[in-house]
Amino acid sequence: MDPGQLSGMGVDSGCVGIVGLGLIGGSIGLDLRAQGIKVQGLVHRSSTAERAMERGLVSAVSTDPACLACCDLVILALPIPALLKPNAEFLEALPAEAVVTDVGSVKQPVLQEWKGRHPRFVASHPMAGTAQAGVEAGQRDLFQGRPWIATPDAETDSAALAVVEDLARRLGSRWFTAGAAQHDQAVALISHMPVLVSAALLRAAGDERDPEIRALAQALASSGFADTSRVGGGNPDLGVAMASSNREAVLKALAAYRWSLEQLEDAVIKTNWDQLHKELTRTQHLRPGFLDASAELNP
Repeated sequence: MDPGQLSGMGVDSGCVGIVGLGLIGGSIGLDLRAQGIKVQGLVHRSSTAERAMERGLVSAVSTDPACLACCDLVILALPIPALLKPNAEFLEALPAEAVVTDVGSVKQPVLQEWKGRHPRFVASHPMAGTAQAGVEAGQRDLFQGRPWIATPDAETDSAALAVVEDLARRLGSRWFTAGAAQHDQAVALISHMPVLVSAALLRAAGDERDPEIRALAQALASSGFADTSRVGGGNPDLGVAMASSNREAVLKALAAYRWSLEQLEDAVIKTNWDQLHKELTRTQHLRPGFLDASAELNP
């Protein structure tokens, strides 16, 4: 493919802008550059810019929003609070004809904020990540086989949506579309609520009053505890941003979780081991449905 043209993405000049070069933005940059695509980065700090160039995340990088003037596609890899309160200078620098998309994990408030800000905005969310953050976190093939969902509404530019779909597929993602409210409730169940549930697990274990038992629990903790506690031990700012921007959906998910936990607790209180076995058998059968990569809504 000609590195100066993204014919598959419908981008004539082949210049893709990425605002924010943390895990998601940096990983997108690495994958696009490996395909010979010019990537223009925009970051806040010169030290981040220098390291991004050293790591090869971008072709060029700047702290000046004017650098986006050459871009036909701009990817907003920003924290949720920054997406909901975009800088005025940055907004003015966005090319009017460029396709603009975000990668935030909450879609209703982002779509509401941005659809009046830019005529070719597409709300989207790649479902991929690691525990790492910052300019050192970007890695190749992060999106391979992972879902990438867009939440267009009636006003979304269909051609712009097609560009974002091409981007997602170019990075190896599985493409989905849904309503923003549907997305936020689904993500509350499988991403946002689990952060709080995992945090509660860490609190319960970490607040054990007997220091000898707590120390022994820490010494014995293995892969099971590591798996169930991972997201609760992640970035606190991200956890607060998800809960505060998706509050109603998270509360609904927590209520469902609390009810389920009470049913299991009730079986233990009543020594109803047959009922507990029945519940655990059901959850054993439920789990594969959430992990089966072939279960696509929009193949």
